[in-house]
Amino acid sequence: MPARTESGSAATDGFADAVIDWFEIHGRQDLPWQADPSPYRVWVSEIMLQQTRVGTVIPYFRRFMARFPDVAALAAADIDQVLHLWTGLGYYARARNLHKAARTIVEEHGGRFPDTLAELDRLSGIGRSTAGAILALAHGRRAPILDGNVKRVLARCFAVEGYPGGSKTRSELWVLAERLLPHRLSDSRTGSGRSRIGAYTQGMMDLGATLCTRTNPDCPQCPLQPRCLARQRGETDRYPGKKPAKTLPVHSVIMLILQDAEGRVLLEKRPPNGIWGSLYSLPQIETHDGTPTLPAGLPGLRLANESPAELPPIRHGFTHFQLDITPLHYRVAQTALAVAESGRWLWYSIVDPAEVGLAAPVRKLLAALASAEPQRPGSSMRREEP
Repeated sequence: MPARTESGSAATDGFADAVIDWFEIHGRQDLPWQADPSPYRVWVSEIMLQQTRVGTVIPYFRRFMARFPDVAALAAADIDQVLHLWTGLGYYARARNLHKAARTIVEEHGGRFPDTLAELDRLSGIGRSTAGAILALAHGRRAPILDGNVKRVLARCFAVEGYPGGSKTRSELWVLAERLLPHRLSDSRTGSGRSRIGAYTQGMMDLGATLCTRTNPDCPQCPLQPRCLARQRGETDRYPGKKPAKTLPVHSVIMLILQDAEGRVLLEKRPPNGIWGSLYSLPQIETHDGTPTLPAGLPGLRLANESPAELPPIRHGFTHFQLDITPLHYRVAQTALAVAESGRWLWYSIVDPAEVGLAAPVRKLLAALASAEPQRPGSSMRREEP
């Protein structure tokens, strides 16, 4: 039955208290961003946690904070430095948006982190849920969130039909998220000093992450079990509704590993938009008829007089398609400097790697190449035009 008929006062009374009481005893209270929940630290953690598990995020968050301890440091950084620290987390648009938003905060807000929903919502990469998390966790404001974990808890507890990504279901969940917020904002019951809205917000996320999991939810330990409609009906696997099945198209490319006599590999910086935006990748060509040829813009390269080595293919998954990659390894006999687009090309040392962001399959290919080749003494990275 839809949430609109099941979420009356009897179902919502005491909901926030149950979540807060559980969190104060069983919730995660030692996460690195909780030690100093400033708006900046909460923001970075929330962006990193989008579609990424806490255990994966923690070391990235610590390295990021050590390098960029505040919004001014992040705004002043080069995008390559930011993407380098993000390498391996995936969904790199998150890092580009963090960097862009940091510069907006410095340039348009004087370095003061915005503290209203309207201002936060205008920053790159910050939507309604992330803005709500910043307001609730950093400011103790009464603002709802609706990340994946919270969607799952609400959909099960109130038997909300449909896929949460659909507009109708998402709207119902937002109504619930707003209605269930605690009205009293201070004085957690254990006297921890944490705001009630902060405890409730973190508690909802923790419930979804640790108990109300996608599969095999631990219902006996859940504080919401007595009021959970999905549990009462024995239908926890039905909620939330599954995403409609969709067959992903498959695209194919050839990636060229162009390696010079010093063992360096030629990388090309991707355009700011699109897949792997602003990351360094291997030059690539679409697979069409005929023999692969070097892409345009590579003057002064002479390949060794030998056939390229075809490495094992790689399939890399994106949200909307699959990418089949065929790596071809060429030895470069000679390079010459030429006038080219500034910053587009980089001779990348696999022995002394530069601090730049790398596309995930490229990082794997370079790591395999480094482990397979003897190290050359005295080799170092230098940036130049090929």
